[in-house]
Amino acid sequence: MVSIPEIMARLRRVADAEGLPLGQRSMTYNSRLAQELGKWAEVKGKGDVFHMAAFHAYFVDGINIAKLPNLVEMAISVGLPGEEAREVLETRALRKSVDSDWARSRDKGVTAVPTFMMNGRTVVGAQSYEILERFMKTNHISRRSPEA
Repeated sequence: MVSIPEIMARLRRVADAEGLPLGQRSMTYNSRLAQELGKWAEVKGKGDVFHMAAFHAYFVDGINIAKLPNLVEMAISVGLPGEEAREVLETRALRKSVDSDWARSRDKGVTAVPTFMMNGRTVVGAQSYEILERFMKTNHISRRSPEA
């Protein structure tokens, strides 16, 4: 079994190699509310910037993304209305949508993020470009024309 320090060391190496910022987190926080707010941000056309803000808050700054005030502040920081964000979180307006996403992931056998899937095969975890390229090449379905 791989230890948490080994996992974190590998994650740090991958992040460094890819030029991604990565802070020193000492806590793990539940991301469920952030996922629900992310769904709302997508509907508002700000999904990508919200998801990047959530990534940075969690993985770089170590902010607790399970706390409603932190999530509202993230929404405001990317140009979303804070009161509307608070309402979405308090009413759990997108709970069923995220439940559906989770159910679909379970049905597909996804147990970790990221998971890459193609033609019934999977690669789990952050991987190098070379591994993903090999995955794509070995799972490619060649399309032959009907004349062939």
